[in-house]
Amino acid sequence: MPVIIISQFFCTSLWFAGNAVIDDLATQFNVSFNLLGYLLSFVQFGFIIGTLTFALLTLADRFSPSKIFMLCAILGGVSNLFLLIPNITVFNLLTARFGTGFFLAGIYPIGMKIASDYYKGGLGKALGYLVGALVLGTAFPHLINVLSWSSDYKAVIISTSILAFIGGFSMWFLVPDGPYRKLISKFQLGIVTQLFSIPSFKKAAFGYFGHMWELYAFWGFTPLILKTYANNQFIELQISFWSFIIIASGVISCILGGLISLKTGSKKVAYNSLLISGLLCLVSPLLFELPPELFLILLCIWGMLVISDSPQFSTMVAAAAPPELRGTALTIVNCIGFAITIVSIQLLSFLTEISDSPVVYMVLSIGPILGLYALRAKF
Repeated sequence: MPVIIISQFFCTSLWFAGNAVIDDLATQFNVSFNLLGYLLSFVQFGFIIGTLTFALLTLADRFSPSKIFMLCAILGGVSNLFLLIPNITVFNLLTARFGTGFFLAGIYPIGMKIASDYYKGGLGKALGYLVGALVLGTAFPHLINVLSWSSDYKAVIISTSILAFIGGFSMWFLVPDGPYRKLISKFQLGIVTQLFSIPSFKKAAFGYFGHMWELYAFWGFTPLILKTYANNQFIELQISFWSFIIIASGVISCILGGLISLKTGSKKVAYNSLLISGLLCLVSPLLFELPPELFLILLCIWGMLVISDSPQFSTMVAAAAPPELRGTALTIVNCIGFAITIVSIQLLSFLTEISDSPVVYMVLSIGPILGLYALRAKF
């Protein structure tokens, strides 16, 4: 598990590498649209196409997941390095982020598949650590960017690619196929329909979809939330530093949620996390009127609760799926969930372009409200 966690952390640092250096990248282009929103969406779009490909071909359940992880880590790191092409065009920039997203489909859900092959019980705890690694990897580019030695944005891109290479090779050499892995020998049609015919799977999946509406839009726009607050209050904030702290605080909640789930069950942890983060979405305009210390504390709490339900939803999905289809189940749910993030990211991007009002962040509450309903509904 330590190797899986560290490899996941190293490889998922690719996710927000472009966003962490958005200000430096944006100076190279003269565009009329919100580049941040498009950078986010193209990574998500690549991830969606990647997970759809992996799920339909059932790759994670037909071939060694450790080898798939390693190959995708290498190719994702190479795609990330394409951001350093001299005189890069907007098309090449977005294509590079799409490629990174595509190969992340062989890292994040495959990492959860590998973990599930090692744990018959206590999967919620194990995935809590694993999603914590994803959170830290997501936040890490912001930390690299804020360090004094990384004044050149290229250091962020090179560092995250090197970490991905190390993580991929570590998984291949040090993590053999797990004892609970069940292999399917051939491609099967109709798997998606089969999975969604299982009531417990459908409930967990729809709860996860509501969670995803909020998660990546919040993560992606955390720097903008901080900038808006600083401008409104006429104060200075270290945007990259606080973006790292707010996103990385989710590591704590993922681990704690995993431990609590051993006693209360995954559904209770997921439901309460989604409920409180949804309430924070609804009261988000009020946060901008608070003193800086209280504002930052509540954003950190939001950063914790926005992700603490994720490993528990994945645990519920894995538990509801047949063992031989667990990898495909996690991948297809990720695929649909990340498709939803594109809608919420683009909607929030549009709203922030036409309005400076913090009221726009209330739109994030739509996902938690529908997710809470799905958890209560009887399918």
